[in-house]
Amino acid sequence: MIYDYIVKKYKNGEPIFLSELPGESKDYLRQEMKKLVDEGKLERLQNGVYFLPYTTILGTKGKISIDKYIEKKYLKAEGKIVGYITGLQLANHYGFTTQNPSCYEVCSNEATTKQRKQKIDGNTIIVYKPVTVITNQNKTALQFLDLMSTLDQYSEITGEELLEKLRKYIDQLKLDFDQVKKYLPLYPDHVYKNIYQGCLMNELV
Repeated sequence: MIYDYIVKKYKNGEPIFLSELPGESKDYLRQEMKKLVDEGKLERLQNGVYFLPYTTILGTKGKISIDKYIEKKYLKAEGKIVGYITGLQLANHYGFTTQNPSCYEVCSNEATTKQRKQKIDGNTIIVYKPVTVITNQNKTALQFLDLMSTLDQYSEITGEELLEKLRKYIDQLKLDFDQVKKYLPLYPDHVYKNIYQGCLMNELV
């Protein structure tokens, strides 16, 4: 039974995508999932996405994990990298700003338009179409170039502190500058300028 499979495989709050469930007939699966929702055994987030209902330690109704949803929907697919976090959230994560993002921004192969905004369980997600197909090999280079394209807008630090933070970022990700050079022409001119001003030109030579 599909419910037994779900209970064994999925944790509380983890999104369950219809597309990842076993079964030859998706129509049959949809009927079974609808039945489980009607019985209160599953919660439906949106078309094709469900999660197990649960109660938090505070006694409130549990929600879906938005981070897990984004990861499974936009960042990883069948063990392959298909996207990455970008924008203010990226700058905040690596310490370039203390501003807390009001939405999630991701760049993903799943994007069908240049930019799309969606609301998921009260959270705003903005999905951008990448300049090229994102792979396991080029993800860090593209994410770095995205960061350099918005550094002027988001960074709260300057001078030597900024340079040190950039060097730490590069070391932490073990950035492949051969990949950076390959994709640099796909980005605006000010990205090259930011790399130059960040004293990172030696890496590109």
